[in-house]
Amino acid sequence: MRSVLVTQSKSGYAETARRLIGAITSRGLTVFGQIDHAAAARDAGLELAAEGVVLFGNPRAGTPLMQSDPRIGIELPLRILVWEDGDSALLGYNDPRELAARYDVKPHHATLETMSTLLAALVTEAAG
Repeated sequence: MRSVLVTQSKSGYAETARRLIGAITSRGLTVFGQIDHAAAARDAGLELAAEGVVLFGNPRAGTPLMQSDPRIGIELPLRILVWEDGDSALLGYNDPRELAARYDVKPHHATLETMSTLLAALVTEAAG
């Protein structure tokens, strides 16, 4: 069973999201997209506190995983969720090491470990 690993930021949503993007790009990673759940809710006439997902990665890391098992492409690129929590924000992500149990990527254990370490470092940096 997958559980979301959650870290509380020392700052609000906007600053936390800004720091997250900075932490990602400063490592030479590609931001493939951002999903603004709150904006989509507003467009539908609904209310939602600030919440968004950042999709990012490095094709040099993800492609070998997809070459081993194309189904893992549903899990990639990596993503981190940021959401407003009162005056601060929370960040959450799934641990990529759990993917080895669901996909045929066991030869890429080191890559999954590296991805897990990267996600933890990005969240720590963004959280301040």
